[in-house]
Amino acid sequence: MINAAVVGLGWWGQKIVTDLANSEHVRVVLGVDVAKSARERGAEHGIRVATSLDEALADEAVDAVILCTPHRLHAEQIVAAARADKHVFCEKPLTTNGREARAAIAAVQAAGVQLGIGHERRFEPAVQQLREMCRSGEVGTPLVFEGNFSQDKFLDLPGDNWRLSAADAPVGPLSATGIHMVDLAIAVFGRPVEVWARLGIHATTFENGDTLTITMGFENGRTAMITAILTTPFVGRVTVLGSKAWVEIRDRNHPELPRGWDVTTVHRGAEPKTVFFPPHPSVRENIEAFARAAAGEKPYPVLYEEMLYNVDAFEAITRSAHSGLVERVGGSS
Repeated sequence: MINAAVVGLGWWGQKIVTDLANSEHVRVVLGVDVAKSARERGAEHGIRVATSLDEALADEAVDAVILCTPHRLHAEQIVAAARADKHVFCEKPLTTNGREARAAIAAVQAAGVQLGIGHERRFEPAVQQLREMCRSGEVGTPLVFEGNFSQDKFLDLPGDNWRLSAADAPVGPLSATGIHMVDLAIAVFGRPVEVWARLGIHATTFENGDTLTITMGFENGRTAMITAILTTPFVGRVTVLGSKAWVEIRDRNHPELPRGWDVTTVHRGAEPKTVFFPPHPSVRENIEAFARAAAGEKPYPVLYEEMLYNVDAFEAITRSAHSGLVERVGGSS
């Protein structure tokens, strides 16, 4: 059991506090937020509250911090936590550029603390089965990855919320949902080398975009096609098309409140087969995997190398969304 402080008690921070309430591996002992209303909601969970990250880092009862803060703060906060000898779990994206990501990872490695990342979709049983089917050769050669993760939750946000800011979240659909699809494509195909992205404002007044499409090329010659929209009612779909079979995972609900997944598999010469995977607490499982790694029990399953691939892709997609050009991944870091 490790004691953690959740830094940022907004929508997702509150979910994490709730999800970890009965965890056997992580105990939330402190909640941090600058907003009084957020601290009051945190206190309702029976945890102590504070107003700054510095308070959490100085607290000897805190072993780890869980960052649910704006993206632009992540790099500095990870480095500060590492220097304070605290393990760090950071919500996605890890950072917004490769230079900051490398500095953050160097800091945790130098301090000998564990870093975790909020890519909980890797921990969904259906996704884990899909990855195993790709590794084992059951789908043949994986050829194309298709992913769509869209939602309309941000329509209720006030216009000055940082999630809608072109400065704090310059490609809104990417950091909100699309980055999860980028991570899963990396989990299947490895290192991305180039991207082309198109960002538009077509159905809202979001200054950082409401519609994003991405084409990613990988060093092994494979391709991923990803869509993320912030005005469409929730839809989540992951498909891998292979030389011998294809597999599609359809989410029944947003990961905030999972209701399970329908997985359809078609092998050459066979009829489609659809299986239901029941709900699974993947957000909690991800943080618990981080806690077990921090305790030295078991390695964390998301490699630092993969975290860097993801951030490099995030940076390249951001450049491409604004330039309209095909951009090399890692080219500016």
